[in-house]
Amino acid sequence: MRPIRLLVPGNIRHSSGGNVYNARLVAGLQERGAEVEVVAVEGNWPDAGAKERRRLGTLLGAWEPEAHHGDAVAIVDGLVAVGAPDELEYAAKAGGETWVLVHMPVEESSGAAALEREARALRAATGVICTSTSSASLLLERGLSRVTVVLPGVNPAPLAQGSRPPHVAVIAALLPNKDQLLSVHALARIQDLEWTASFVGSEQADPDYAREVRAAITAHGLQRRVQLTGELIGEALEAEWARTDLTLLVSRLEAFGMAVTESLAHGIPVLVRAGTGAVEALGMGGLGTADGEPRLPGAVLTLPDGGQESPGRLANALRGWLVDGKTREKWRSAALDARTRLPGWSEPAQDVLALLEGPGGHGERQG
Repeated sequence: MRPIRLLVPGNIRHSSGGNVYNARLVAGLQERGAEVEVVAVEGNWPDAGAKERRRLGTLLGAWEPEAHHGDAVAIVDGLVAVGAPDELEYAAKAGGETWVLVHMPVEESSGAAALEREARALRAATGVICTSTSSASLLLERGLSRVTVVLPGVNPAPLAQGSRPPHVAVIAALLPNKDQLLSVHALARIQDLEWTASFVGSEQADPDYAREVRAAITAHGLQRRVQLTGELIGEALEAEWARTDLTLLVSRLEAFGMAVTESLAHGIPVLVRAGTGAVEALGMGGLGTADGEPRLPGAVLTLPDGGQESPGRLANALRGWLVDGKTREKWRSAALDARTRLPGWSEPAQDVLALLEGPGGHGERQG
């Protein structure tokens, strides 16, 4: 088994799904006997400068033709790879083995140049690993010929006990795409009911947006009921999970949404936005009913961007959950069932090792 070198973006310092996936994949690989080196590549990825791109090329052996026999296999985080198509192409010509791990494809709104850089980088790779079906499908639609899906696992977690009044948690860095403002506006519409809420995530990822969220909480008079905790880890995060009764993940774009499976691991139902990868995460428990309809541990909501329709829809869903004991019990029961069916991290690690060791890996999808 050759050593593995995982190259990750050094500029993403807040907790993100990509960072968590990378760290837990490494742990899973090491448990299976793999030698793994993690290198944080400095630079403002995906828009790093020439110096940082050249350093990446050096790490990939791009400037050393035919000098790769017995070298480490490189796995490059997609955020880095799409910013350095030249370096991946040179590495391929030099005979290196470079895989790209895509957490989130380049957004369509990024423009033709960015999409072309992504296409070149992924074509130059030995193979492309996607952490969600939605990301893989999008890349196949864009013309990539082969993508392998390796879904996240989840660590076993203590069962949440919940709170009285019910407590709602939003677990994500404060970023416009995560749409915490929508959750604030929805909560403002149900102040006649008893509940508390917390927004758990870094305020440093986008300080301007974090200030907007805090200002909206103040404007709606929610300071005593809604708490911004900042990023939590370890025991502090577990204490937050323990008191939570419902999780929201209403991101405008979401490749998968590991906060969803982590919530289910604690037996907590989740509300997610339709049309995002969070829907796949919500269904990870493999649940169903006798009539074939899915029995979800939560709900999938259609929430259009902009206007007042989405806050009203989210508020109505929250109101229904708060006032209807049968709905609360149904979602909670489904979450408890899903909790026992979630895959661990040994499966993703085994799938990645199978890919790196040669033909016959799992989860391959070809277009």
